[in-house]
Amino acid sequence: MLTEDKKIIIETNNLERRYSMGAETIYAIKDISFNIASGEYVAIMGPSGSGKSTLMNIIGCLDTLDGGSYSLNGTPVSDLTDTDLAAIRNNDIGFIFQTFNLLGRSSAIQNVEVPLIYNGVKKAERYNLAKAALNSVGLSDRLHHRPNELSGGQRQRVAIARAMIMNPSILLADEPTGNLDSSTGIDIMNLFKKLHNLKHTIILVTHDHTIAKHADRIITLKDGIVESDIAI
Repeated sequence: MLTEDKKIIIETNNLERRYSMGAETIYAIKDISFNIASGEYVAIMGPSGSGKSTLMNIIGCLDTLDGGSYSLNGTPVSDLTDTDLAAIRNNDIGFIFQTFNLLGRSSAIQNVEVPLIYNGVKKAERYNLAKAALNSVGLSDRLHHRPNELSGGQRQRVAIARAMIMNPSILLADEPTGNLDSSTGIDIMNLFKKLHNLKHTIILVTHDHTIAKHADRIITLKDGIVESDIAI
């Protein structure tokens, strides 16, 4: 499935995440193994309870494993400190959420600037970088609008600009069209396609097969295991 000249940036082996409920052990994910190469566009799909949210949290370094191994850009995640993991979440992974997760009292450009602030980028430089990012997603005329002054599609574009601002290794999108009407959802998926054409690595988490088909590869989960892994 992967060409030999593609760099593997995500390597997972026998991933396991489990929870105890009284005397019973519940597996959210179990024995999951796959690789993702730089520049791939991968959809992880499955119904509610399939384990896709748990897997997304593992990939995004938001949760820890109970078994197996996960390497990101060649580094075992289990070897990293909390400080290292925070840096990865800010620099190496761009998060895009169904609920946008924007700061309600801040303008579009201020929202996009947030990762740059965490990295100590000076005010003038981060303004220019954030402005360029918003221009790239078609929001040059909405720089100073707050989220409640934007449509759902515009808010998601702000979130995408924020996710891209540190030029991350991976864009990790969790149900990015879930709160949008179908027409706006198509616009957002077309934007993801443009980002993929610019060689961004995209991992899309969804329950919707129509959305998943925008990717080049679909990993389907069922009951915490990989049911299929198909290039399309």
